[in-house]
Amino acid sequence: LAAAALLALGRAVLRRPRLAFLAALLFSVSPAGVFMAAAYSESAFALLAFGAMWQLERGRGGLSALLFALAAGARANGLVNAGFLLYSRGRRFVLGLQGAPAPPGTLPALWKRALGLASSAALACAAVSLPFALFQYYAYLRFCEPGTGLGQSVPEALLQLARDKGYRVAGVPGAKPPWCSQRFPLVYSYIQDTYWNVGFLRYFQLRQIPNFLLALPVTLLSSWAAWTYVSTNPRHCLTLGLERSKSEEKGKARDGFCGPAVFVYVVHSTALLVFGFFCMHVQVLTRFLGSSSPILYWFSAHLLQEHEPLLWSTGTDNPASGKPLQGKSPSSCGRGTSDNPVVRLLLNWRSITPLSKSILGFFLGYWLLGLILHCNFLPWT
Repeated sequence: LAAAALLALGRAVLRRPRLAFLAALLFSVSPAGVFMAAAYSESAFALLAFGAMWQLERGRGGLSALLFALAAGARANGLVNAGFLLYSRGRRFVLGLQGAPAPPGTLPALWKRALGLASSAALACAAVSLPFALFQYYAYLRFCEPGTGLGQSVPEALLQLARDKGYRVAGVPGAKPPWCSQRFPLVYSYIQDTYWNVGFLRYFQLRQIPNFLLALPVTLLSSWAAWTYVSTNPRHCLTLGLERSKSEEKGKARDGFCGPAVFVYVVHSTALLVFGFFCMHVQVLTRFLGSSSPILYWFSAHLLQEHEPLLWSTGTDNPASGKPLQGKSPSSCGRGTSDNPVVRLLLNWRSITPLSKSILGFFLGYWLLGLILHCNFLPWT
């Protein structure tokens, strides 16, 4: 379902069906695939987040806000997705002001419209934040309010284990944690800070070099994606996409990865990358970005589509080598888009470019290693 949501989103944003289809196929063999298949929240979050983005592209703001709220209930980083709602409303308002000068007497109406926009944006952000806030309130009642905990129902053996490991048990006298006394008591921040050692530059240690190497491929791809988009659309990025280009006015806006509609997704992906690299356990970047942003898949599909000659051909022969392509059934002759491009590349591994080998090697290598290592309780991303 998450792959189907990504496919629909890609068709709406990229406006290139083949590119969107290739990105959805890459998502199906995501380098974070083991976390998508196991009992983790990544796949549910991806479905809800991609579905919300798709509904927002279709102009269904209410349904989009609901799906974003459910996504924030699945994973806390879904709170960042409120930025999509804010940007969508703000951009629509700013673009509406461009064009012909406003007639006299429209200033009060403009202020009224702006206030309506601000109130709807605040309401949307509150809706997205509600599941996270409710969970924090639930934790506060459990751990900070007397007589509401579970201490009396926990077996003594588990209580002793908790004492040995320094855990706090809800409802046990004298176990009230310090975060209960904070002005904004957030159990989420306290757990990450105290038990997971999550914080700015805390992971920058020599012994963490292997984990940085694990995160290197997704870091390079995401950084390359941001650089490619910014260098291709410098003015669009400097104006935050709030200036209508001449091509948009003529209805001929650029499509594909470097199109104007991709801007907000690049900003979202880059913000997650910077935060994750400097403030999180860096090895989780692969599944963090792989389940949160479509950019990893759109940009990889873009690179394959732009630089792999095998994907340029719609016939049965490779024009570059004159050799027949493998992986095409006789019924697909003359209809090159009817087969699976990832399978076609794999069956013609020796003839594809080094860039294609690197991308497919990253996706399939991490997909396979994740299955082997994670399922055997060995360290992984």
